[in-house]
Amino acid sequence: MDQPAARRTLVVFHAHPDDEALLTAGTMAGAAAEGHRVVLVVATDGALGLTDETTHGAKGAALAATRGRELVASAGALGVARIVQLGHADSGSDPDLLPDPPSGRRFVRVPLDEAAEALTAVLLEERADVLTTYDPRGGYGHRDHVRVHEVGARAAELARERGLPVTVLWATVPRELLCRAIDLAARVYRFPPQFDRSSFDRAYCAGAEITHRVPVRRHARAKRAAMRAHASQAAGPAGADRTLGMLARIPRPLFDLVFRREWFLDPAAPPGTSRTDPFDGLA
Repeated sequence: MDQPAARRTLVVFHAHPDDEALLTAGTMAGAAAEGHRVVLVVATDGALGLTDETTHGAKGAALAATRGRELVASAGALGVARIVQLGHADSGSDPDLLPDPPSGRRFVRVPLDEAAEALTAVLLEERADVLTTYDPRGGYGHRDHVRVHEVGARAAELARERGLPVTVLWATVPRELLCRAIDLAARVYRFPPQFDRSSFDRAYCAGAEITHRVPVRRHARAKRAAMRAHASQAAGPAGADRTLGMLARIPRPLFDLVFRREWFLDPAAPPGTSRTDPFDGLA
């Protein structure tokens, strides 16, 4: 008689509300559907997210509150067991880092060990088996995403020192695939003037580096619901399309095909590792 699979705990660490929907939603929904515990940790309040202010209000506390509600709706669609909001202020994507708000510090200004200790506490409390973060580039280079990588790496190190052998996976996208998709989209869609296509030649990870290719097509409905939950991030100033909004409008059959897989890189795995489940290879 087959033994039931061990119940695992997946802690997914993201920079802003909505990041979970794009990179890891299918994996989260799949893990939850298989009976594993999924914990979503979000570093910042998202108060500086680009949004259509005529619809969702100005940036700041009001937008942070809206994005908090959207996060709860997204997590509900994915079967998340617990949400942890670390509460750091959004560092924003402006070239110059803004001063800290009265309510707290920008995430990138929080000392590394201080930020890592808060995440370590979650890992230890949850007895996490796997922690997902980002690659050292932060995917596409956002300062808060880079900080998630740094904080996640340090938190895992602290957890291991305290007896918890957590595995770290970097949520990513094959760079070559992403660039091909952008080039195809450019044939039918006019990107805004500030869009820098060349930056994606250095973004995320090369396909040959990726260790986990997780099939998530069965959970496309949940991923789409998570993306649509973040309505404030569907359009930017003056109603200009944003990536999340465009992707959430893809017709369902094509959506299922485009988002049939999610990708991760285990920096500790030997070259050539090929796995299909975030818990593969655990003791």
